[in-house]
Amino acid sequence: MMPKKQRGQLIVLSGPSGVGKSTVIAELLSERQDIYFSVSFTTRKPRVGEEDGVNYNFVSRETFEGMIDRGEFLEYAKYVDNYYGTSLKVIEEKMEEGIDVLLDIEVQGAAKVKERCPDAVLIFIIPPSFEELSRRLHGRHTDDEAVIEGRLKKAREEYNQIPNYDFLVVNDKVSVAAGEIRAILVAEGCRTKNRMNLVEGV
Repeated sequence: MMPKKQRGQLIVLSGPSGVGKSTVIAELLSERQDIYFSVSFTTRKPRVGEEDGVNYNFVSRETFEGMIDRGEFLEYAKYVDNYYGTSLKVIEEKMEEGIDVLLDIEVQGAAKVKERCPDAVLIFIIPPSFEELSRRLHGRHTDDEAVIEGRLKKAREEYNQIPNYDFLVVNDKVSVAAGEIRAILVAEGCRTKNRMNLVEGV
């Protein structure tokens, strides 16, 4: 069993809509039960099959803006006319307990997290090609052509932010992508600063 860390690691996962982040995260969490997945708050409507409190905490715009006013978010951003945000309190509690916290947020939010938490590890997930991303978005059958075009345009803008990330993972096969993220987390956990408690007093 791995020795418990003094403080948990904050991991930020970003990637364009349709890249398969949710599937990769589900695979990762099925193999690493010691990671807490922070469920974001959003004002967007649930998609088919999504559950409140599992995929997102779905709230009204009024509720979300009240949370902004009270300073309850580590970060929040507006994306395609909806708010998305991460609860600060829950994350702090988990990390204090030595538990790693995983965030699934877009590039604006990731930049804000890095600003407030410089030790956060930023991972960007891309598809094998842009053509494959288009194919996946069309294959979902949840959006019309105009929305898909908007998502692809947004993806191109997000790609410009990739140099700000620590790691780049290609999601060609879900199990491989999840394996790469696991390897990143193992390496981060082995950093000297994260293991000094093991040699103190020697």
